[in-house]
Amino acid sequence: MTRNGKQMEMNKNSSHHPRKRFYRARAHSNPLSDSHFPIPISPSEVDYSHHYPYFYPDGWNSNVNSNDGTASKIQFADIGCGFGGLLVSLSQLFPDTLMIGMELRDKVSEYVKERILALRMSIPGQYENISVVRTNSMKYLPNYFTKKQLTKMFFLFPDPHFKEKNHRRRVISPHLLDEYAYTLQTGGIIYTITDVEELGDWMRSCLEEHPLFQAVPEHELEADPVVKLLSGATEEGQKVARNEGQTFQAIYRRIELED
Repeated sequence: MTRNGKQMEMNKNSSHHPRKRFYRARAHSNPLSDSHFPIPISPSEVDYSHHYPYFYPDGWNSNVNSNDGTASKIQFADIGCGFGGLLVSLSQLFPDTLMIGMELRDKVSEYVKERILALRMSIPGQYENISVVRTNSMKYLPNYFTKKQLTKMFFLFPDPHFKEKNHRRRVISPHLLDEYAYTLQTGGIIYTITDVEELGDWMRSCLEEHPLFQAVPEHELEADPVVKLLSGATEEGQKVARNEGQTFQAIYRRIELED
């Protein structure tokens, strides 16, 4: 049976849930290479009625929605969302908060899209607040989010890019933190986690040295339900847990510069 035939058979299954083995892709992609997918000119050009039809029953009108602030309703962004495990878990914790996953790999982003649609069909009224877009967040983040729009950003088990010459491909870097600071509200939080100690030190160092980020105190982390999801909600995190591996977190808050 061909791959397409297997997918058709899968879609006829009563559960309608996609199977990861049909959507496997290379674990690593070059974020600096040219990509072939549509890119919005500005955040107001993104048609959110396709992503969140429950919240936009009348469709999308960029002239209206961009003026009344509707385009800024997305508050959480999962950068490199993988197979969408975090999005699904967050949807249950924050059912009224719009959130989106951003994934560069085409097969993986397609899986997340199908997974969300299947969840919506199987449990009507739930998972309407999550969606996914295939894009390169290292290049096009400002094309999707306005200034101080987001309240949370997630970077879970990103590609470590071990070679020094490839450090410029890392999704946490001093110049990219400038863009993340632009899109985060004051008080917004960046969550990072990795099982690679050297990368964990790198991300913590970049955040620590940036003037617009400050480490979230330990007592706040203990009370934050999101922190508990970082290591267990994703496929990567579950794999690390099975292998009894160690993880390294860096969680920082967006602040304003003092006078």
